[in-house]
Amino acid sequence: MEVPLSPLEFARRTRRLYRDREAVVDEDLRLTYEQFFDRCDRWSSALGALGVRQGDRVAYIAPNTHAQLESFYAVPQLGAVLVPINYRLTGDDFGYIIGHSGATVVCAHGDYLDAIDGIRGQLTGVREFVALEGGSGREGWLDYEDTLRSSDPGGFERPAIDETDLLTINYTSGTTARPKGVMITHRNAALNIVGTLLHLPMGLDDRYLWTLPMFHANGWTYTWVVTAAGATHVCLRKVEPPRVFDAIRRERVTWMCAAPTVLISLANAPAEVRGEVPPGVRVATAGAAPAAATIERLEGEFGWEVTQVYGLTETAPFITVCEARPEHGSMGLGERAVIKARQGVELLTSGELTVFGPDGSEVPWDGETIGEIVVRGNVVMKGYYNDPEATERVMGDGWFHTGDAAVIHPDGYVEIRDRLKDVIISGGENISSVEVEGCLLRHPAVQEVAVVGLPHEKWGEAPYAYVVLRQGAAASEEELIGFARERMAHFKAPKGVTFVGELPKTATGKIQKFVLRQGAPNLTRQ
Repeated sequence: MEVPLSPLEFARRTRRLYRDREAVVDEDLRLTYEQFFDRCDRWSSALGALGVRQGDRVAYIAPNTHAQLESFYAVPQLGAVLVPINYRLTGDDFGYIIGHSGATVVCAHGDYLDAIDGIRGQLTGVREFVALEGGSGREGWLDYEDTLRSSDPGGFERPAIDETDLLTINYTSGTTARPKGVMITHRNAALNIVGTLLHLPMGLDDRYLWTLPMFHANGWTYTWVVTAAGATHVCLRKVEPPRVFDAIRRERVTWMCAAPTVLISLANAPAEVRGEVPPGVRVATAGAAPAAATIERLEGEFGWEVTQVYGLTETAPFITVCEARPEHGSMGLGERAVIKARQGVELLTSGELTVFGPDGSEVPWDGETIGEIVVRGNVVMKGYYNDPEATERVMGDGWFHTGDAAVIHPDGYVEIRDRLKDVIISGGENISSVEVEGCLLRHPAVQEVAVVGLPHEKWGEAPYAYVVLRQGAAASEEELIGFARERMAHFKAPKGVTFVGELPKTATGKIQKFVLRQGAPNLTRQ
C-alpha cells in the first residue's frame, strides 16, 4: 500500500480536485489545471517519441515561462531526469553542464538559441534540440508548441518510479570553477514540499509570483509547492521593480520568493515606480541573509510579511526557517527585524541541523561561539553527479557539511556569521572567487589577484578584485572589468578593481582575504 514519495503524487491530487481552477498565468496565456496537465502529458508523449527513456537527462535553459514550468512535470513523469540550467551563464558553461549531465535533449528559450548553436559541435551526446519559443522554421530546432499540439496526451506510459530515483540534477557553481551536479531525488523534493507547506502555508486562493528563477534549486521547490496547494503560478520573465509591482496589483499576488537583492530593489524603488503597493504579500527570502533594515521597510512601509529560510541546492533546498514565535509579537519592528534576519530553526521534515565546532561537537547556545552548520536527514542530496570524491568530502562522516560558519542563539535559532569557503553570494547566485581570479590572471598586465565579496547596494554582495600589476605594465579598472565580462557570465565579473603594491599574506604565503574584506584603506595602493 505504500506510495513512493514524489511531487508527482501531489500533482495527481491537484489534477483530480482542482482541474477547473486557474493554474498558470504567463502574460496573455491563462491555463486551468486541466489544460496545464494536458500540455504536460502532450510533452511527455513528445519526449518519449524523441527517444527519452527512464533515467535519461533533459536539459532546459529558460526564464520563468509556462514551458519551463511544464518541464517540472512532463520530464519526471517519464521517469527521466530534469536538468534546469542557469540561463545567466555563458555558452561554454552551457556546454560543460549539458555534456557532464549527459543530456540527450536540450530545450531552450528563444533568447538562448544562438548560444546553443554556437556550441553545437561540443554537444555530441545531444540527439534533439527544442526551441521553447522563437524556433518556428529555424534550422536544426524543433518548435515546442508545434510539437506539443501534434502530440497525443495519452501517448506515453508512466514507468514505476521509486522515491530514491533522481528527479533533477541542479548545477551549482559552489567554490570551484567547474559546477557540480546536485542529485535531488523524488523523496528529497517531496519532503521539502511538505515541510514548506507546514511552515509557510499556502492555499487555494493564493497567487504566487515567480520572481525567483525556476532553475534555482527548482525554484526552491515552489515549482511543485504551488501546484500541491492548488494555488496559481504567475510567471514573470524579467524581474524588474515596475514589472513586479504591476504584476502584484494586476494579478492580486499574495505570495512570492526572492533573494535579498530583489527585496533591496523593491524596498528602494522610488514612489513613482512602486505606485500603490498592496499590503499583505507574504515573502520567503533566502540566498543570503537579508538586511534587517530591508525587512523593516518591507514590513513597516509595505505591510508585507517576510520570512527567512535557509538552505543549499544540496539540501533540496530548505533546512531552516525563521519561524515566528508569540514573544516576537511584543517586540518593536526594528528588534523583530533583527530576529527575522536570522536563519532560524529546523523544518519539521528537513532532518537534524546543528553547528559543530572544530572538535566535532555542538557549539554552546550562546550566540557567540562560531562553528560550521552541518545537517543530516530527508532533504540532503543523493550526492554529486559523477563526482564521488566531492560527495565523500562533504558527506563522508554521515553529516552534510555546508561550509557556512554560524552561531546558535540561546533560543536555538541559528545565525550565519561568515562563510568557511570563499564563495561570493551575489543576488542569490554563487560566484567562485577562484574562477574570477583565474580569468583576471590571463590578462598580460596582471601579476597577482585576489577576489572577495564586498557589500553592494543592489546585489547585497558582489565580487571585487585586488590586483598587483606586473612591473612596468599598466591597466585600468575599466579595462580589467571589461576583460572579465568578455570571458565569463557578467554577474561573475568584478564590480570594482583596486590596484595594490602587494597582497596581504600569511607566513606560508596564503592570501589573507579577511584583510581584503576590510577594504582598500587597509592596503598599500600601487
